Amino acid sequence: MSRRAKAALASGLGVVALTATYLTVPWESVENRAYWDSIGKVWTVCAGETKGVKPGDVYTDKQCSDMLMRRLEVDYRRPLQKCIRGFDGAPLSVQAAFLDLSYNVGVGAVCGSTAARRAMAKDWPGACEAMTWFNKAGGRVIRGLDLRRKDGDERRIGERELCLEGLK
Repeated sequence: MSRRAKAALASGLGVVALTATYLTVPWESVENRAYWDSIGKVWTVCAGETKGVKPGDVYTDKQCSDMLMRRLEVDYRRPLQKCIRGFDGAPLSVQAAFLDLSYNVGVGAVCGSTAARRAMAKDWPGACEAMTWFNKAGGRVIRGLDLRRKDGDERRIGERELCLEGLK
């Protein structure tokens, strides 16, 4: 059993705050000044935010946090509620893992995935496992994505780690 996943779930946070605090921010980190993401080939700021970012943009920690919470709710959670029938009835841990996954890879990819189909069938362990398949970029497994999708590392919870812990 994962003590850190248990602690995250015991925090009493709602799904958006839980996701931001224990998954998205630790994996994305926060950079208050806009930077050029050479992998994504896009201007990025805060915790991986790319929408409307321009060179020279600077945000406070609070602005970054508010932006992330708003985006997770409006641009990721609400679309997941529409495309994954019964999303709100899924365990909190499953919702958080899906939310972080969609923030990282996009709602469209998640909504059309085996993970989403398994979630709609209430196969929670199967959905948690299928999310781990989003560990590639350019056709090859990327170590950081693999850790994020699975059981994390010494400093951060992985999506599967949290997802499965909430099923126990």
